[in-house]
Amino acid sequence: MELAAEIAEYRQGRGVAARLVGEFRRAVLLVPYADGSDGGLMSAMSGGIRWLYAFTDEDALARFAVARGQADREWPYLSILGARLVDAVVPDIDGPAGIAVNVADADGSMLFPPVAGIVPDASAVDLRGDAAAAGAGEVA
Repeated sequence: MELAAEIAEYRQGRGVAARLVGEFRRAVLLVPYADGSDGGLMSAMSGGIRWLYAFTDEDALARFAVARGQADREWPYLSILGARLVDAVVPDIDGPAGIAVNVADADGSMLFPPVAGIVPDASAVDLRGDAAAAGAGEVA
């Protein structure tokens, strides 16, 4: 099953968290690059966590561009496996980081927080006991 379908199953109460995380790790995700001189990957801060934006396909990324009122510009992105994103990119981010998938899709979005079983243990806030752990929770 593809990630978008697995997210839908999970959101409808029929999914299994381990299967969802497995599909996330196997999925090729599109992660837009940030604007400005800082470069890097597009993200947002919320609750002390840096959330990297990731999309399951170009249509989901296009809906995000429309929601931001920026559909008329080019959106360069990195194609990356979900596993590589959490295993290699998240540990290089200063502070807690998770992945926000398909955030413009009200019924198809999913947060993968920086907790054990999703990110490497060294990056998991629930194992570090820092203040951000209170807001991280489980797969949301």
